[in-house]
Amino acid sequence: MNMRKILENKWLQEFAILVFSFVLFTLNDWILILSWKGFWMGIVYFLLLYGHAQINRFFLLPILLKKHQPLTYILFSIILILVFSVILHEVAIEVIYKNCFLYKTSMQKTYHFQLGTLVGTLICILGSIQLIEHYRDQKKKTNKELLYNQIQLNALKGQLNPHFLFNTFNTLYGISLQYPERTSDMIMRVSQLLRYQVENSQKEYVSLEDEIDFISSYIELEKERVGYRCEIEFDYKTDADSNYMIAPMLLIPFVENTFKHGTCAIENCFVKINLSVNNGKLRLETLNSIPDKKRKIVSTKIGLRNATERLRILYPKKHNLEIQQEAKQYRVLLEMDLL
Repeated sequence: MNMRKILENKWLQEFAILVFSFVLFTLNDWILILSWKGFWMGIVYFLLLYGHAQINRFFLLPILLKKHQPLTYILFSIILILVFSVILHEVAIEVIYKNCFLYKTSMQKTYHFQLGTLVGTLICILGSIQLIEHYRDQKKKTNKELLYNQIQLNALKGQLNPHFLFNTFNTLYGISLQYPERTSDMIMRVSQLLRYQVENSQKEYVSLEDEIDFISSYIELEKERVGYRCEIEFDYKTDADSNYMIAPMLLIPFVENTFKHGTCAIENCFVKINLSVNNGKLRLETLNSIPDKKRKIVSTKIGLRNATERLRILYPKKHNLEIQQEAKQYRVLLEMDLL
């Protein structure tokens, strides 16, 4: 068991609170204990203090935290403290102080001293307990969010694989109709794209350079299909540091969408993709034409929804996505911080 698991163990946390409060409220007087009998009397005194705090914790505190009745909680807490101060005073005078020297002044024999000791112990123990329980709740909440996000990511990846496969085969089909003699070469390119997808789609992060090579290969494949009738531009610039990492298959849906809708007509169609990396910030801008007369395209929009959701989960508060549709063109701008 590593140190982190030890620190997060519930029972060890409870034991730590017990030891902490024990040392805090008794250590100053333990030097006065000169026998084992006196030692056990000191233990009895502390257990009364600790027992009072635990009764408040398990029976009264839920009235405040769960039922939201602060006045009732305060009333019962005062009654409990008064009762325990009487018990503690009698036990201390009649039993504990007669068997050990666990006091230094006559003040410690008064009711209000025991009352103050009970209040101080209650604040110390309940404060420590609430702090640790808040940590546990936050830890549990974080773990639930991580588990939920992981389930979502797995589902999104499950959607992404067949979606990309479907689009790629559509591209291959278009090439085979127009250039049947080049089909074998295109099949080899598609197989390379699919190999990358299969080998990397389940990874958490991949090299940015590998991802860019993948996108470049996809764009070259599309140029083979529609380059003769469509203006296609791809520009990529990066800074000196090329050791960035990125979630795999994150950018390709935006590129796919650009070709899918920007090349659906013959007249005046264009696709422009600008990708740059500067000081750890990636900027992807895609522009594609919207023809006056475009054929109807069956679109589930899975790719864009998938990419948007993955950005939300993997890059919270570290990305900005803008999608604008104008009269003649469709524009997507993505800016995100890389790892």
